[in-house]
Amino acid sequence: MTQQTTQYAARQRLLDRTALVTGSTSNIGRSIAQALAAEGAHVVVSGRNAQRGEEVVADIRERGGKADFVAADLDGSPAASHDLAAAATEALGGRIDILVNNAGIYSPPVTLADTDSETFDRYYAVNVKAPYFLTQAVAPRMVADGGGAIINLGSWVARLGTPLGGLYASTKGALETLTRAWAADLGPQGVRVNAVSPGVIRPPELDPAVDFAGAMTRGTPAGDAGHPDAIGAAVVYLASDDARFVHGTVLDVDGGRAGVAVIAN
Repeated sequence: MTQQTTQYAARQRLLDRTALVTGSTSNIGRSIAQALAAEGAHVVVSGRNAQRGEEVVADIRERGGKADFVAADLDGSPAASHDLAAAATEALGGRIDILVNNAGIYSPPVTLADTDSETFDRYYAVNVKAPYFLTQAVAPRMVADGGGAIINLGSWVARLGTPLGGLYASTKGALETLTRAWAADLGPQGVRVNAVSPGVIRPPELDPAVDFAGAMTRGTPAGDAGHPDAIGAAVVYLASDDARFVHGTVLDVDGGRAGVAVIAN
């Protein structure tokens, strides 16, 4: 099966809104930033690599969108997250309407026996503490401004056990739990909080000859890895008024991996 870019008609559902997307200099984060900008949002692209970030910004602008780059190394410290929130708010003219907590680390996948304290702490710092303190900084201002939308990035491995990657899976399980808790806390104050749970997503720049998905997608309805644009489209939906009645949900965009078995593996 040949994987192609997901195509959908932009309807300017996010016109005049602002968005911060962490880890948006490549792959899934890049597609999210591009999709939000295509729907009219002014997007802050954020990450550690300034060159790649500026390339994403240039691409968005060439398509007629609005974007700026803000460098950030989200190491899990409150200061790093709060500094990004302040810089992004300034770049966006004083408000953040949409926050996408996408930045995270996966490599190297480690087993239970191989995990040391430093690796454990680094995974939780980047994948849990960083979005926690970024949300802490952004959410009160959203409430004061009359509302907003926060979208976290989970993962299919948070609910379907695999032999490797348990540490990473546990961080994504934590973020999905925080999604529900924050929805309960912030929803009554006008801020919707939801999550997207991607399945196996193939980097677009990867050589097509490389068997990227392998057994991970065998037996699923989709039968193959997904394209990052599918995640971008899901985030646009959750950020838009189309999802005005959606709170605390985790939207699976995984080709059926976590919930459906066509062929038992």
